[in-house]
Amino acid sequence: MSIDPAGRVARSTARPHSETRRHAPIRTFLHSADGVTIDSVYDPPAFVYDASPPPSRDLVFVIAHGFTGDVDRPHVRRVVEALTRYGAVVTFSFRGHGASGGRSTVGDREVLDLAAAVAWARELGHTCVATVGFSMGGSVVLRHAALYGRESGAHADAVVSVSAPARWYYRGTAPMRRLHWLVTRPAGRLVGRYGFRTRIHHREWDPVPLSPVDAVPAIAPTPLLIVHGDRDGYFPLDHPRMLAEAAGDHGELWIEPMGHAEHAVGDELLGRIGDWAVTAGG
Repeated sequence: MSIDPAGRVARSTARPHSETRRHAPIRTFLHSADGVTIDSVYDPPAFVYDASPPPSRDLVFVIAHGFTGDVDRPHVRRVVEALTRYGAVVTFSFRGHGASGGRSTVGDREVLDLAAAVAWARELGHTCVATVGFSMGGSVVLRHAALYGRESGAHADAVVSVSAPARWYYRGTAPMRRLHWLVTRPAGRLVGRYGFRTRIHHREWDPVPLSPVDAVPAIAPTPLLIVHGDRDGYFPLDHPRMLAEAAGDHGELWIEPMGHAEHAVGDELLGRIGDWAVTAGG
């Protein structure tokens, strides 16, 4: 399950006019570069009278959810509602999740899904894109930023990776051992399909994709924020520290009093992420 990092990006099945002063959400299906349909939602900036500063018309957040998430999950929608105070938001369901087509490759070809969503955000007229990924999505935003340059039309202007692994095949915690069973065993994939609405590909990676920690140096000079919980039950603190070390001066590390991914991120932290993106995106 290797990816083609070429700058071929998908187009949406609905083509709204390119401008950023829209007031209603849009839901459509995008197509990734390898032809998978991706369920996607656009939420315009919120009109919040007490917001300081007011939401940016140029900035759009593209949210990459964690494994077994999708655009309609309450924890994903909560992230959307918090970030619309700072700009518009595009959410999408990774392949194999929710109403999207295909099967999950657990972070490999998902880079193509994110590229399609970023390209759509730019089609809608936004000049600054901040990608924000959680857990599996956190690894995807790192690899996407390394693989898609400005010439692709699907590049990020700022990157936020929350609760991401630094390296593949980690089994050092009980939740990760359970996840590996879910992904690698036929019985586990049945649980994924019927218990979590997640269709998982049966093939192993071939070749193994670029690891998050190896992707990070190629992200510079794009601003990078790494966020991780000090009580993360999936990935201990050596993961974010490895990512931060690989990032060097162009990366920023926040260790927060929280657990793992979207479920653990509070509104106050989402607000600080929004502020960071507004500043980093220029």
